[in-house]
Amino acid sequence: MSIFVDENTKVVYQGLTGSQGKYYGLLNREYGTQVVAGTNPKKAGEDVEGIPIFATVGDAVAATGANASCVFIPAPGVKAAVMDAAEGGVKFIVVITEGVPAHDEAWFYNRLKRDYPDVQLLGPNCPGIISPGKCNIGITAGHIAKPGGPVGIVSRSGTLTYQALYELQQKGIGVTTCVGIGGDPVPGTTFIDCLSRFQDDPETEAIMMFGEIGGSAEEEAAEFIKANVTKPVVSYIAGVTAPPGKKMGHAGAIISGGKGTADAKMEALRDAGVSVGLNPTEAGELMAGIVAGL
Repeated sequence: MSIFVDENTKVVYQGLTGSQGKYYGLLNREYGTQVVAGTNPKKAGEDVEGIPIFATVGDAVAATGANASCVFIPAPGVKAAVMDAAEGGVKFIVVITEGVPAHDEAWFYNRLKRDYPDVQLLGPNCPGIISPGKCNIGITAGHIAKPGGPVGIVSRSGTLTYQALYELQQKGIGVTTCVGIGGDPVPGTTFIDCLSRFQDDPETEAIMMFGEIGGSAEEEAAEFIKANVTKPVVSYIAGVTAPPGKKMGHAGAIISGGKGTADAKMEALRDAGVSVGLNPTEAGELMAGIVAGL
């Protein structure tokens, strides 16, 4: 099985008529994803290479049965786009856009929790999600993902998401689902959300978790793993040499007050029984050893 998305997922692309939305929307369709609609209030009634454009997500859902959305709207419009998707009836929203104001993220995160608790938000500022051979929503290159399980992947960093997929593919190891949760301060989907889903998924037999400096998400994940996860977990934490107080790539990747260091995260994970690699390749080798013993 896969988590969050599968071959039955029908996706509406908010921003399909823009250059990036069109490029990745068509690429995702080519992969086999059911890209059934796009939205643009000014271009309703038109189409993008056969994909119909609607004014709102609600209109798209009514006409196509879409149950997920992918947001390629520029940062100032993301807040409205997320609410259009939730109000329109989709249950899974993937926000690729980076640079979304933190106060906007906090606002729609809390609004969804309050008014749309059954809606799962992924992102903002994430590469998306891929269940290899079934569905690819976002900007992950499909050819680096081997289908067939048994490993589930969750990563904060976009590039490390791709690295994790590639390391496993090179070793002939398939993936159930790979989730890039993004590195912003207010992520819609957390490590714990994914760990919980992977723990409950019968086809996911082992989990790979790639984290990075900043915040406390990895330490919280370690506590969750210790208490709730029975499947083997392999992890890699980026940023061992990062200087304190300096933002490293992501808005959330900053060490402050001695908290959020790579060493502290690795220590917490090891304490929870996680196998920690010192680089992505070593993490892949550790996972290969685990898979060989399954």
